[in-house]
Order: sequence, then structure tokens, then C-alpha cells
Amino acid sequence: MTPTRSSGLQRRLAANPALFTLVAALAAFGAYTAMYAFRKPFSAATYTGQEIGGVSLKVLLVVAQLLGYTLSKFLGIKVVSEAGAGRRIALIAGLIGIAFLPLVLLPQVPRWAQVVCLFVNGLPLGMIWGLIFGFLEGRKVTEFLGLGMSVSFIFASGWTKSVGVYLMKSWAVPELWMPAVTGLAFVPLLGVCLALLASLPAPSTEDVTERSERAPMNGVQRRQFLARNAVSLTFLILPYVLLTVYRDLRDTFMADVLKELGVQPDPSFFARVESMVGVGVLAALAGLWWIRDHWKALGTYHVLISLGAILVGASTLAFQLGWLGPAAWMVLTGLGGYLGYVPFNSVLFDRLLAATRQAGTAAFLIQVADSVGYLASASLYLQRTFSKASPAWTQLTQNGGLGLAVLVPVLLAASWISLKSARRVHPIASS
Repeated sequence: MTPTRSSGLQRRLAANPALFTLVAALAAFGAYTAMYAFRKPFSAATYTGQEIGGVSLKVLLVVAQLLGYTLSKFLGIKVVSEAGAGRRIALIAGLIGIAFLPLVLLPQVPRWAQVVCLFVNGLPLGMIWGLIFGFLEGRKVTEFLGLGMSVSFIFASGWTKSVGVYLMKSWAVPELWMPAVTGLAFVPLLGVCLALLASLPAPSTEDVTERSERAPMNGVQRRQFLARNAVSLTFLILPYVLLTVYRDLRDTFMADVLKELGVQPDPSFFARVESMVGVGVLAALAGLWWIRDHWKALGTYHVLISLGAILVGASTLAFQLGWLGPAAWMVLTGLGGYLGYVPFNSVLFDRLLAATRQAGTAAFLIQVADSVGYLASASLYLQRTFSKASPAWTQLTQNGGLGLAVLVPVLLAASWISLKSARRVHPIASS
């Protein structure tokens, strides 16, 4: 896209709020979906019979990528919070390009080096979410835009894995070549969506008035923000950590759980399940955009996240009792898990900043929460891998679902009490 055309599109988007909302939502959705094609398709394969030192190759690949992705989240606390709009597109394109190279090497190197490839693949990708969300936050329609972007990883997980399965079954693409080929298939979508994101106008004066200004944060500002909000953020981030671990477990090892249950999914299974989940989450959260009072919205999100965790536990119990089949269980645990997970990755922190009128960026807070969440996921996988624990992913998923239903509502109740107490102590900040 030439500078002239980009400038013309930018003016049209600034003058037409409805067109801006549509273009921004589609661009963010498509860009993150394209990123997923470089991250998740490898997990659709089972790598049966392939081991290193008696440990399943797939487990080692998952752990390696997750470790890289977790380190990326910590690096992103600085990179994402300091990146202005002018740098974000180049960073996104460059980071995804770096992640693609080890996928090309994956089938051409020894087995131990394949594990290294997945670590390097995950290392740049943990920063992509925050960089894309930086284009959306601090706007009157951030609620809608953030929700649209957040459901992208629900749809994208199923879609990209289904593409991977299709390539293996219909085009005879080998398991180890499949991740790179799947990524290539999504490059055109990535290019179009990045061009559209680059054309988005900056938040308007009206946006800033309603949602507060969002500017890059340096190290001192980040440390001061975390110290000032330590208690409230702790009670908010802990349930997110639990939701992240559960969501990553269910998402990454769905194929293995189905295999343990004796289910042989067709190529479209993952896309069907996650599409139903995505539509359900959209329906449940879409109406919250109309809540203009930021404190009421924060309270509503606390309730909905708690209900999502309870749904995960209830559907898991129903599955154990034989009331639900595997497919229905996957749909309902996905719906409940993402009902809790999605607000953290989009609108919850944006509403928190708007309610308290504190200087900062939601992308920074998301990056902080993500870094802790993925560290917990990586720790779980490492413990299971090197303790030689039996990889009974079905049992682990069930235990996690039941625990989620108890712990998340309790922690969020403490979070809300802490936020309301802080509001009473600092009434000016809550205007």
C-alpha cells in the first residue's frame, strides 16, 4: 500500500466510525489468526512412537515452544510497553518472520535439534498479541474491538489445526513439514491485515476523554504502576494464571485427550468445536460493550469470569458421570474457559485503566499477566516431563477443570473487594 493510499484510507476511517470499527476488528482478528498458523498447527499431530530419552517428542516440542513463548512474554513487558504505533507493524512482521525460520528447519535437523527449533519458534511470538492490541486500546469501541480480537485465538486454534490435519491427510504433507506449510498458507492474510492496521488513525480526542490517554511506558513508570496496584493486580492475575494453564492444556493436548478416549476426529473437528465455542463467547460478552460505567463493567466481568470457571467444572463433572460425550465436553469446557480467559486478554485491563484514570497501557498489563500465566503452564509441563509422570492428559484436564471452578471465583471475590477498597481510599481516581 502506497503512502498516499494509506493516508487516504486513514482519513476515511477517521471520518467514519462504523467503517473504522469494522476494519479495525477484521484486521486485528485476521492478523492474530495468521500468527496462530505459525504457532499452533504442530500440536494437531501426535508424533506417535517418536521419543527422545524415553520422553514423547510431542511433549518435548510443546514444552520447548512454551518455554520460548513464556520468555517472550517477559521480554514483551519492555518491548510492547515501549513500542509506539510507528514501530509496531515492522516488529510484528519481523517477529513472525523469525518464528517461521525454525519451522522450515524442523524436518531437516536431528530430533534433539527439533526441540530447539520449537523453542526458537516460540521466542518471538509471545509479543504479537500486545503489539496488535496496542492499535485497539484506549478507544470508545475498544470493548468491541478487543472482543473481536480475543475470539480470534478461539477460532484460529481450531482453524489452523484443521488446516494442518487437512494438509497431512489430503495432501500427504509429512508431520514435520506441516507446521511450515500451514504458516505459508496464511502469509497473504497476514500481509493484508498488517497493511490495514498500519492505516488505523490514532485515538480521537473523544476516545481519550472517555478511556484516558495511552502512551508508551518506560521502566520507571512500569515499576511505579505495579507497586501502586500490587494487591489488586495480584488478585486479578492469579485467576488468570489458572485460566491460562487450563486453556493451554485443553488447547494443546485436545488431540491427545481424544486419542485417550478412543475418538478419531476428522480434519474439521477442531474447527467445528472451536467455532461453536467462539460464537458462544461472542454472544455472552458482546452486550457488555453497552455498559458505559467502567466500574459496573469491571464488576460484571468479575461475575462472568467466575461463571465461566464454574461452567468448566460443572461440565467436567457431567462428563465424569457419563452425562456428556467427549465432543460436548470439549465444547462446554472451551466455552467456560474462554468466557473467563477472553476478558483478561482484551477489555478487563482497558476498563481498569479507564475506571481508575491511571496512566498506563492495557497492552502492558496484558503482557505482565501473560508472562506469569505462561510461566505457570511451562512449569506444569516441565514437572510432568521430567518427573516421568504418565501423560494421562484426560485426567489432568479433568482435575484442572474441577479446581478452576473453586479457585477462580474465590480469587475474583478478593479482587473485587480490593478494587472497591482502593476506590474508597482514592475517590478522585475513580471518577
